[in-house]
Amino acid sequence: MSQWIYLVRRFSSFLDAIELTAFQRADGFTKIANVTKCLNQEYWGSDSAIDNSFAIGSWGKGTQVRPPRDIDLYFVLPSSVYSRFERHAGNKQSALLQEVKGKLLTTFSRSDIKGDGPVVVAAFTTFNVEIVPAFLLDAASNSYIVSNTKNGGSYTLTTPFAEASAIDSIDTNHNGNLRPLIKIMKTWQYHCNVPMKSFHLELLASNFLRDWAYSHQSLFFYDWMCRDFFAWLTTMTNSSVSRPGTFELVNVGDAWESKARSALGAAEKACDYERDNLNYLAGDEWQKIFGTDIPCLAI
Repeated sequence: MSQWIYLVRRFSSFLDAIELTAFQRADGFTKIANVTKCLNQEYWGSDSAIDNSFAIGSWGKGTQVRPPRDIDLYFVLPSSVYSRFERHAGNKQSALLQEVKGKLLTTFSRSDIKGDGPVVVAAFTTFNVEIVPAFLLDAASNSYIVSNTKNGGSYTLTTPFAEASAIDSIDTNHNGNLRPLIKIMKTWQYHCNVPMKSFHLELLASNFLRDWAYSHQSLFFYDWMCRDFFAWLTTMTNSSVSRPGTFELVNVGDAWESKARSALGAAEKACDYERDNLNYLAGDEWQKIFGTDIPCLAI
Protein backbone atom coordinates (compact mmCIF):
# COMPACT_ATOMS: atom_id res chain seq x y z
CA MET A 1 0.00 0.00 0.00
CA SER A 2 1.26 3.48 -0.88
CA GLN A 3 2.22 5.84 1.93
CA TRP A 4 1.85 9.63 2.23
CA ILE A 5 -1.11 9.64 -0.20
CA TYR A 6 -2.70 12.81 1.28
CA LEU A 7 0.44 14.86 1.76
CA VAL A 8 0.76 16.69 -1.57
CA ARG A 9 -2.95 17.48 -1.74
CA ARG A 10 -2.93 18.83 1.81
CA PHE A 11 0.03 21.15 1.36
CA SER A 12 -1.08 22.23 -2.11
CA SER A 13 -4.44 23.30 -0.67
CA PHE A 14 -2.64 24.97 2.25
CA LEU A 15 -0.41 27.06 0.00
CA ASP A 16 -3.39 28.12 -2.12
CA ALA A 17 -5.30 29.16 1.01
CA ILE A 18 -2.58 31.49 2.30
CA GLU A 19 -1.91 33.27 -1.01
CA LEU A 20 -3.29 36.78 -1.33
CA THR A 21 -6.37 36.93 -3.52
CA ALA A 22 -6.27 38.82 -6.83
CA PHE A 23 -8.40 41.55 -5.22
CA GLN A 24 -6.03 41.88 -2.25
CA ARG A 25 -3.01 42.18 -4.55
CA ALA A 26 -4.72 44.78 -6.73
CA ASP A 27 -5.84 46.69 -3.64
CA GLY A 28 -2.32 46.72 -2.24
CA PHE A 29 -0.71 47.88 -5.48
CA THR A 30 -3.37 50.59 -5.86
CA LYS A 31 -2.49 51.94 -2.42
CA ILE A 32 1.22 51.88 -3.28
CA ALA A 33 0.48 53.82 -6.48
CA ASN A 34 -1.68 56.40 -4.70
CA VAL A 35 0.88 57.05 -1.96
CA THR A 36 3.68 57.27 -4.53
CA LYS A 37 1.73 59.73 -6.70
CA CYS A 38 0.99 61.94 -3.70
CA LEU A 39 4.62 62.14 -2.60
CA ASN A 40 5.89 62.61 -6.16
CA GLN A 41 3.57 65.59 -6.55
CA GLU A 42 4.82 67.06 -3.27
CA TYR A 43 8.56 66.40 -3.66
CA TRP A 44 9.34 65.84 -7.34
CA GLY A 45 6.66 67.88 -9.15
CA SER A 46 5.53 64.72 -10.92
CA ASP A 47 2.26 62.81 -11.23
CA SER A 48 4.04 59.45 -11.54
CA ALA A 49 2.56 56.58 -9.54
CA ILE A 50 5.72 54.51 -10.07
CA ASP A 51 8.86 56.65 -9.89
CA ASN A 52 10.96 57.06 -6.74
CA SER A 53 9.31 54.27 -4.74
CA PHE A 54 9.63 50.53 -4.31
CA ALA A 55 8.12 47.96 -2.02
CA ILE A 56 10.30 46.24 0.55
CA GLY A 57 9.41 43.65 3.20
CA SER A 58 7.06 40.88 2.12
CA TRP A 59 5.67 42.86 -0.82
CA GLY A 60 9.16 43.45 -2.17
CA LYS A 61 10.27 39.85 -1.62
CA GLY A 62 7.13 38.03 -2.73
CA THR A 63 6.49 36.49 0.69
CA GLN A 64 3.04 37.99 1.39
CA VAL A 65 0.41 35.78 3.02
CA ARG A 66 -3.24 35.94 3.96
CA PRO A 67 -4.54 37.60 6.03
CA PRO A 68 -2.90 40.71 4.54
CA ARG A 69 -0.31 42.58 6.56
CA ASP A 70 1.26 46.02 6.28
CA ILE A 71 2.90 47.13 3.05
CA ASP A 72 6.42 48.50 3.53
CA LEU A 73 7.34 51.16 0.97
CA TYR A 74 10.54 53.11 0.39
CA PHE A 75 10.05 56.58 -1.04
CA VAL A 76 13.24 58.20 -2.28
CA LEU A 77 13.42 61.92 -1.56
CA PRO A 78 15.50 64.48 -3.50
CA SER A 79 18.97 65.18 -2.13
CA SER A 80 17.89 68.82 -1.72
CA VAL A 81 15.51 67.68 1.03
CA TYR A 82 18.42 66.10 2.88
CA SER A 83 20.40 69.33 2.60
CA ARG A 84 17.43 71.36 3.83
CA PHE A 85 16.93 69.21 6.92
CA GLU A 86 20.65 69.21 7.71
CA ARG A 87 20.17 72.90 8.50
CA HIS A 88 17.50 72.08 11.11
CA ALA A 89 18.28 72.27 14.80
CA GLY A 90 17.26 69.39 17.03
CA ASN A 91 16.05 65.98 15.80
CA LYS A 92 16.29 66.35 12.02
CA GLN A 93 14.96 62.87 11.37
CA SER A 94 11.83 63.38 13.45
CA ALA A 95 11.19 66.68 11.69
CA LEU A 96 11.54 64.96 8.31
CA LEU A 97 8.99 62.31 9.22
CA GLN A 98 6.56 64.97 10.41
CA GLU A 99 6.91 66.83 7.13
CA VAL A 100 6.23 63.67 5.09
CA LYS A 101 3.23 62.98 7.32
CA GLY A 102 1.91 66.44 6.59
CA LYS A 103 2.36 65.98 2.83
CA LEU A 104 0.37 62.74 2.92
CA LEU A 105 -2.43 64.37 4.90
CA THR A 106 -3.00 66.82 2.05
CA THR A 107 -4.27 63.90 -0.05
CA PHE A 108 -5.38 61.34 2.54
CA SER A 109 -7.07 63.66 5.01
CA ARG A 110 -9.53 60.97 6.13
CA SER A 111 -6.85 58.40 6.87
CA ASP A 112 -4.92 58.02 10.10
CA ILE A 113 -1.38 59.20 9.28
CA LYS A 114 1.27 59.10 11.97
CA GLY A 115 5.04 59.11 12.31
CA ASP A 116 6.22 55.96 14.04
CA GLY A 117 9.94 55.39 14.55
CA PRO A 118 11.66 55.29 11.14
CA VAL A 119 8.39 55.20 9.15
CA VAL A 120 5.26 57.16 8.43
CA VAL A 121 2.21 54.91 8.77
CA ALA A 122 -0.78 55.53 6.52
CA ALA A 123 -3.67 53.53 7.96
CA PHE A 124 -6.22 52.57 5.32
CA THR A 125 -9.28 50.36 5.68
CA THR A 126 -7.72 47.21 4.22
CA PHE A 127 -3.97 47.77 4.43
CA ASN A 128 -1.57 49.98 6.33
CA VAL A 129 1.20 51.40 4.18
CA GLU A 130 4.40 52.06 6.13
CA ILE A 131 6.38 54.66 4.20
CA VAL A 132 10.12 54.84 4.76
CA PRO A 133 11.49 58.21 3.59
CA ALA A 134 14.90 57.42 2.11
CA PHE A 135 17.84 59.13 0.45
CA LEU A 136 19.94 57.40 -2.20
CA LEU A 137 23.49 57.11 -0.89
CA ASP A 138 25.17 55.14 -3.68
CA ALA A 139 23.52 54.03 -6.92
CA ALA A 140 26.15 51.40 -7.72
CA SER A 141 25.46 49.47 -4.52
CA ASN A 142 21.79 50.44 -4.23
CA SER A 143 22.41 51.71 -0.71
CA TYR A 144 20.16 54.19 1.05
CA ILE A 145 20.04 56.07 4.30
CA VAL A 146 16.82 56.18 6.32
CA SER A 147 15.78 58.03 9.43
CA ASN A 148 16.31 56.79 12.97
CA THR A 149 14.47 59.11 15.33
CA LYS A 150 15.80 57.58 18.56
CA ASN A 151 18.45 59.15 20.80
CA GLY A 152 18.29 62.56 19.20
CA GLY A 153 18.11 61.27 15.63
CA SER A 154 20.53 59.76 13.11
CA TYR A 155 20.58 58.04 9.73
CA THR A 156 20.90 54.28 9.16
CA LEU A 157 22.53 52.62 6.16
CA THR A 158 20.29 50.11 4.37
CA THR A 159 20.57 47.88 1.30
CA PRO A 160 16.98 46.75 0.70
CA PHE A 161 17.59 45.18 -2.71
CA ALA A 162 20.25 42.90 -1.24
CA GLU A 163 17.64 41.31 1.02
CA ALA A 164 15.29 40.62 -1.90
CA SER A 165 18.17 39.30 -4.02
CA ALA A 166 19.17 36.87 -1.28
CA ILE A 167 15.61 35.48 -1.17
CA ASP A 168 15.59 35.17 -4.98
CA SER A 169 18.93 33.38 -5.06
CA ILE A 170 18.17 30.83 -2.36
CA ASP A 171 14.67 30.19 -3.71
CA THR A 172 16.01 29.62 -7.24
CA ASN A 173 18.86 27.38 -6.10
CA HIS A 174 16.61 25.22 -3.90
CA ASN A 175 13.79 24.27 -6.24
CA GLY A 176 11.56 27.23 -5.36
CA ASN A 177 11.13 26.02 -1.79
CA LEU A 178 12.18 29.10 0.19
CA ARG A 179 9.19 31.34 -0.43
CA PRO A 180 6.70 28.54 0.38
CA LEU A 181 8.61 27.78 3.59
CA ILE A 182 8.55 31.45 4.61
CA LYS A 183 4.83 31.72 3.86
CA ILE A 184 4.07 28.56 5.79
CA MET A 185 6.04 29.78 8.80
CA LYS A 186 4.42 33.20 8.70
CA THR A 187 1.11 31.37 8.98
CA TRP A 188 2.44 29.60 12.09
CA GLN A 189 3.64 32.96 13.41
CA TYR A 190 0.17 34.46 12.94
CA HIS A 191 -1.92 31.49 14.11
CA CYS A 192 0.15 30.77 17.24
CA ASN A 193 0.95 34.41 18.03
CA VAL A 194 4.68 33.70 17.85
CA PRO A 195 6.75 36.61 19.24
CA MET A 196 9.23 36.75 16.36
CA LYS A 197 9.73 39.45 13.75
CA SER A 198 8.85 38.38 10.21
CA PHE A 199 12.24 39.61 9.02
CA HIS A 200 14.00 37.34 11.52
CA LEU A 201 11.83 34.45 10.40
CA GLU A 202 12.86 35.06 6.78
CA LEU A 203 16.56 35.08 7.68
CA LEU A 204 16.21 31.89 9.70
CA ALA A 205 14.26 30.10 6.97
CA SER A 206 16.93 31.10 4.44
CA ASN A 207 19.75 29.75 6.60
CA PHE A 208 17.89 26.52 7.29
CA LEU A 209 17.09 25.75 3.66
CA ARG A 210 20.65 26.29 2.46
CA ASP A 211 21.78 23.30 4.54
CA TRP A 212 18.65 21.11 4.62
CA ALA A 213 19.34 17.70 3.07
CA TYR A 214 16.10 17.66 1.05
CA SER A 215 16.04 21.28 -0.07
CA HIS A 216 15.87 20.33 -3.76
CA GLN A 217 12.90 18.00 -3.36
CA SER A 218 9.26 18.66 -4.21
CA LEU A 219 6.05 19.33 -2.29
CA PHE A 220 6.11 15.67 -1.28
CA PHE A 221 8.74 16.57 1.32
CA TYR A 222 6.94 19.54 2.86
CA ASP A 223 5.88 17.64 5.98
CA TRP A 224 9.52 16.87 6.71
CA MET A 225 10.51 20.43 5.78
CA CYS A 226 8.18 21.81 8.47
CA ARG A 227 9.22 19.25 11.06
CA ASP A 228 12.94 19.69 10.39
CA PHE A 229 12.68 23.48 10.39
CA PHE A 230 11.08 23.47 13.83
CA ALA A 231 13.72 21.03 15.11
CA TRP A 232 16.50 23.24 13.74
CA LEU A 233 14.83 26.39 15.05
CA THR A 234 14.89 25.10 18.63
CA THR A 235 18.70 25.08 18.37
CA MET A 236 18.82 28.73 17.31
CA THR A 237 17.70 30.50 20.49
CA ASN A 238 19.64 33.70 21.17
CA SER A 239 21.67 33.21 18.01
CA SER A 240 22.61 35.91 15.53
CA VAL A 241 22.00 35.87 11.80
CA SER A 242 23.61 38.09 9.18
CA ARG A 243 21.54 40.69 7.34
CA PRO A 244 22.19 40.59 3.56
CA GLY A 245 23.97 43.63 2.16
CA THR A 246 25.07 45.33 5.36
CA PHE A 247 26.06 42.04 7.06
CA GLU A 248 24.75 43.42 10.32
CA LEU A 249 24.37 40.65 12.92
CA VAL A 250 20.76 40.41 14.12
CA ASN A 251 19.99 38.57 17.37
CA VAL A 252 16.75 36.55 17.11
CA GLY A 253 16.21 36.19 20.88
CA ASP A 254 14.39 33.32 22.57
CA ALA A 255 10.85 34.53 23.33
CA TRP A 256 9.52 32.21 20.62
CA GLU A 257 11.28 29.02 21.84
CA SER A 258 8.34 27.42 23.64
CA LYS A 259 6.11 27.99 20.60
CA ALA A 260 8.69 26.32 18.37
CA ARG A 261 8.97 23.31 20.67
CA SER A 262 5.19 22.91 20.75
CA ALA A 263 5.06 23.11 16.96
CA LEU A 264 7.84 20.53 16.69
CA GLY A 265 5.91 18.06 18.85
CA ALA A 266 2.79 18.42 16.72
CA ALA A 267 4.78 18.25 13.46
CA GLU A 268 6.49 15.02 14.50
CA LYS A 269 3.10 13.40 15.13
CA ALA A 270 1.69 14.80 11.89
CA CYS A 271 4.60 13.38 9.88
CA ASP A 272 3.99 9.91 11.30
CA TYR A 273 0.28 10.17 10.56
CA GLU A 274 0.99 11.36 7.00
CA ARG A 275 3.26 8.37 6.40
CA ASP A 276 0.51 6.01 7.58
CA ASN A 277 -2.25 7.78 5.60
CA LEU A 278 -4.17 8.73 8.73
CA ASN A 279 -5.76 11.69 6.99
CA TYR A 280 -7.78 13.26 9.80
CA LEU A 281 -5.17 12.68 12.53
CA ALA A 282 -2.43 14.27 10.40
CA GLY A 283 -4.63 17.23 9.56
CA ASP A 284 -5.61 17.70 13.20
CA GLU A 285 -1.95 17.98 14.24
CA TRP A 286 -1.12 20.36 11.41
CA GLN A 287 -4.04 22.59 12.37
CA LYS A 288 -2.59 22.94 15.87
CA ILE A 289 0.35 24.66 14.17
CA PHE A 290 -1.17 26.44 11.20
CA GLY A 291 -4.88 26.77 11.88
CA THR A 292 -7.67 25.95 9.49
CA ASP A 293 -5.84 27.19 6.37
CA ILE A 294 -4.33 23.71 6.20
CA PRO A 295 -7.14 21.20 5.61
CA CYS A 296 -7.91 18.67 8.29
CA LEU A 297 -9.10 16.28 5.60
CA ALA A 298 -7.12 16.39 2.35
CA ILE A 299 -9.36 15.48 -0.57
